[in-house]
Amino acid sequence: MLSESINYPRNDDGWVKTVLIGGVLGLLSFLIVPTFVVIGYLLRVIRATMHGDEEPPVFDEWGDMTIDGLKGFAIALVYGLIPAIIAGVFGFAGIMGAVAGNGSQTAGIFGGIVALVGLLIAFVLGLLAAYVIPAALSNYAETDRIGAAFDFGTLRPILMSGKYATAWVMAFAVLFAASLALSVLNVIPLLGQLASFLLGPFVTFYAAVAAYYIIGTTWGELHDVEMMDEGETPGEQPAV
Repeated sequence: MLSESINYPRNDDGWVKTVLIGGVLGLLSFLIVPTFVVIGYLLRVIRATMHGDEEPPVFDEWGDMTIDGLKGFAIALVYGLIPAIIAGVFGFAGIMGAVAGNGSQTAGIFGGIVALVGLLIAFVLGLLAAYVIPAALSNYAETDRIGAAFDFGTLRPILMSGKYATAWVMAFAVLFAASLALSVLNVIPLLGQLASFLLGPFVTFYAAVAAYYIIGTTWGELHDVEMMDEGETPGEQPAV
């Protein structure tokens, strides 16, 4: 599936235009709204690939895509808030503990330990959130219900499956490889750093589309297996 994911963004004659639009939106991400548009596009990738469509979507119906992306952003934000809050609480507690100790070495060490424990817990929870978010977005994309992103009854068997875990690692590897390539450019003074800055959003967008191809395809396969386990035929319409 890894090679298919790399080729997926090019499975359309207009792929260069799509990548250019995605990259420009990435360059304009500081305006916030372009970020929602990109997330909306990635949700379209999930919807297409979970149903076996090998042709990447295009940028159109911008209003709907932006609203969809805003919902996806909200979902990811909710999952990311818990690790951020825990890191903030432990960090604040560590600082206050050191201050309350009037600068004593023991209080300083204790405050540092508290802060370190908080950071470790936040890191683990952050990694867990990163693992859950693609599945949550997939369930939202399939149902168009924000509540589905937090339906752990549906998400749990997916998250605990080896197939999803493998897909998540593969998607992470695609994103990491793109980041590594850009990091190599950053080592080259001036021209390399400029190239990394200009090409970064385009490379990152391409990699994100490839990564979510893996997630969407895997979600569709796992959903079909669940339907078969329940005695249904994939794609079969329920009786009225």
